[in-house]
Amino acid sequence: MILGLVDEAVEAGARQQLACELIGLSARSLERWRAKDIGDDHRHGPKTTPGNKLSEVERQRVLEIVNSPEYRSLSPKQIVPRLADQGIYIASESTIYRILAAAEQNAHREPSKPRKRHKPSEYLAYGPLEVFSWDITYLRSAVRGEYYYLYLVMDIWSRKIIGWRVERTESMDYSSELIKAICNELGVDPEGIVLHSDNGGPMKGSTMLATLQVLGIVASFSRPQVSDDNPYSESLFRTLKYRPWFPNRPFQSLEEARAWVSAFVVWYNDEHLHSSISYVTPSDRHDGQDVEILTQRRKVWEEAKRRHPERWSRATRKWDRVQVVKLNPDAETNHADKDYDAAA
Repeated sequence: MILGLVDEAVEAGARQQLACELIGLSARSLERWRAKDIGDDHRHGPKTTPGNKLSEVERQRVLEIVNSPEYRSLSPKQIVPRLADQGIYIASESTIYRILAAAEQNAHREPSKPRKRHKPSEYLAYGPLEVFSWDITYLRSAVRGEYYYLYLVMDIWSRKIIGWRVERTESMDYSSELIKAICNELGVDPEGIVLHSDNGGPMKGSTMLATLQVLGIVASFSRPQVSDDNPYSESLFRTLKYRPWFPNRPFQSLEEARAWVSAFVVWYNDEHLHSSISYVTPSDRHDGQDVEILTQRRKVWEEAKRRHPERWSRATRKWDRVQVVKLNPDAETNHADKDYDAAA
């Protein structure tokens, strides 16, 4: 095709050199193709195997591990840190994704479609017990059209669920009681803690607002009908309802719903490796144990690089601790943080 275009241009009176430059081809390459009578460019890429390519045995071992009962319901981003905690390194997440794609085992989940709009004020959390987020979600009951309501409060710095309750109705009284119970259980002075929520009645009711004022808690609210203003709670609810063991049928009773949520909270706080906090559990981060865990993972990766330096073209993953968590960050600071993270 390329040879035909050049020939057509030359027949029309153009110089071969200029015609080749116009399509981004050197005249010498054109002459070489004609001399070998191979037509258009038939390059086949490198003839040698990359030095850092996994062997077939290693690729099969990766597939065996990710398809094992222990890991088959987890993504590579969840598998890699779990293996690192056991002192095991098989491959990076990107390599595992490529192996899964080659084996036609890489399924794609439904994408979310966040909306980009103007946001409320920014709040920063430098440690636990500084900024809380909470919301209410529906749980289907056995009676058509009726629901149970899950009240869920989390610490955005550690992502730990610090309080919850399931009731038959939405009520500012239940909200007020939950916040007071959390403060009593934590045993801390709530003065100055930020509590973010949406604009629902249970969040902005007079009883709830009076409770926050008495406790000295700073109330923060999303704009009406803008779920992105409360991203941590929305993300938590998505995790809750996308669990493989979330029931497909309605909850048969209030007690059953409470039992299920209780089990979920234990899993989420103590077992779930959260992607946004360097794949440690919320409880470990909340209690400060994540520092030792991340240090150990860093040692595992450095040892893996020492054994096979040819598989790394740059430094290993740093497994850094996330120091600051922002709620509704300003555009300027958010952009600066992205630049810093990229540089780090």
